[in-house]
Amino acid sequence: MPSPEYRWLWPSALAADPAGPLAARRSTRDWVVDSLCFLLGAGCTVWITVELLDLGSSTIQTWGAAPTWLVLTDAVVGAIAAVGLWWRRRFLAVLAVCLVLLTTFSLTSAVTGLIVVFTVGVHRRFAVLAGYAAAVLAANAVFPLLRPDSAVGYAEAFGWGATTTVIAALWGMLVRGRRQLIVTWRDRAERAEAEQRLRVAQARVLERTRIAREMHDVLAHRISLLSLHAGALEFRPGAPPEEIAGAAAVVRSSAHQALQDLRAVIGVLRTGQPEDEQTPERPQPTLSALPALADESRSAGIRVRLEIAPAPETVPAATGRAAYRIVQEGLTNARKHAPGVAVRVAVGGVAGDGLTIEVRNPIPVTVPARPIPGTGMGLIGLTERAHLAGGRLDHGRVDDDFVLTAWLPWPA
Repeated sequence: MPSPEYRWLWPSALAADPAGPLAARRSTRDWVVDSLCFLLGAGCTVWITVELLDLGSSTIQTWGAAPTWLVLTDAVVGAIAAVGLWWRRRFLAVLAVCLVLLTTFSLTSAVTGLIVVFTVGVHRRFAVLAGYAAAVLAANAVFPLLRPDSAVGYAEAFGWGATTTVIAALWGMLVRGRRQLIVTWRDRAERAEAEQRLRVAQARVLERTRIAREMHDVLAHRISLLSLHAGALEFRPGAPPEEIAGAAAVVRSSAHQALQDLRAVIGVLRTGQPEDEQTPERPQPTLSALPALADESRSAGIRVRLEIAPAPETVPAATGRAAYRIVQEGLTNARKHAPGVAVRVAVGGVAGDGLTIEVRNPIPVTVPARPIPGTGMGLIGLTERAHLAGGRLDHGRVDDDFVLTAWLPWPA
């Protein structure tokens, strides 16, 4: 998050949870507020003390003459309480208890006591504030008995003390609620930013996974063709020149296509973003490309029987693309594990019932002398692709054949 422009105006409590531990260092605003609180408390103490020591003042006529020792004691404890305001956040419990006791007889600590009530309201939960306010009200009930006011009665004196205490407590609750609201908003903003970053990272991982799956499907098909034709050239060095030239042409074309696909995928992975918007993405193959795919396999010596019942242009592009990849992986697996066998590819279905794909080939009796290496991840990727498309995919041995079947949704 960017740094606020007026962060120095924040109280240090906003740097953490207002109900949690306090910040170790004061902010600029805290220094200003603490200075004002100290000046209010100390100024009230000095002013009331001077008034009490002046026998001709109106204060003495109201409160009556008090012993000098009581006035001096009141001044000393009031000054100590005012100095304690500097550490009222860190030692709030001790200062609050002392102020409750002083409220029963001290006149000079009246403003300091209200500041402490306000501080308790800001930094403590409501239950603690309610208990402390009740204790202060009890002390206010005792004060008119110990130091009665001749100008007003007991009820009026207690009422003024109770009113100022309640106002200070409510003000503290208001400030605490506002701070908690700000903290909540900040937490939500930080959580929203974190979730946004997580969504971006997940989208990037999903896109890279999709690219890796496409890379496997395309390159495995191309490289399997290269392996078969290179193997034919190796085992038949005396083949007619026409066959050698044809196999070499297929090897060259497949290598060229594989390099193009690899360059496109690596370019996307290197930048971490899709290709430039000005460069149009190459069209993805659909059902209409299945005959060309079968011809490529036939050129590699695989006997492919292709049956497509629905018209390719009637199948949705996403469904056709998934079906193409399934057939492509099925033919690639047949070339890897059962070279030279006949493969039957059947694609059928109607709108509303779904599209079915079946790739069937006999299981060879012997293992190829030089099998094409494979990790077995292709079928796992196809299963995931079918599930993402809303369909299903099964594969396994049926009698003497290896059968790959898939069903993809085809909306009406």
